[in-house]
Amino acid sequence: MATEILIKHKDSGLIKTGIYGYSWTYLLFGWFVPLLRGEYGTAFLHLIFNLFTFYIFQIIESFYYNKQYMTRKLTSGWVLAGNDSENKKAKAVLQIV
Repeated sequence: MATEILIKHKDSGLIKTGIYGYSWTYLLFGWFVPLLRGEYGTAFLHLIFNLFTFYIFQIIESFYYNKQYMTRKLTSGWVLAGNDSENKKAKAVLQIV
């Protein structure tokens, strides 16, 4: 299941809630999730993939979406900002060294 963890932007100090694990939200709402999170290119690609696969992509992607979202965040200047045990668990799930 999805687990929340705080993430912090290195430069601006902005703090957001990141999520890792299975995405029920993506399963139910599909490409609207990246659209509402401001990832317009990703939302457009997911819409196209859903249309071509008759929404089978949405079922499969619900297992991977949160990990992909967190990976994009962590590679664009965000860092994990939870306590040590939360960060360790998130790193293990996200496969971060």
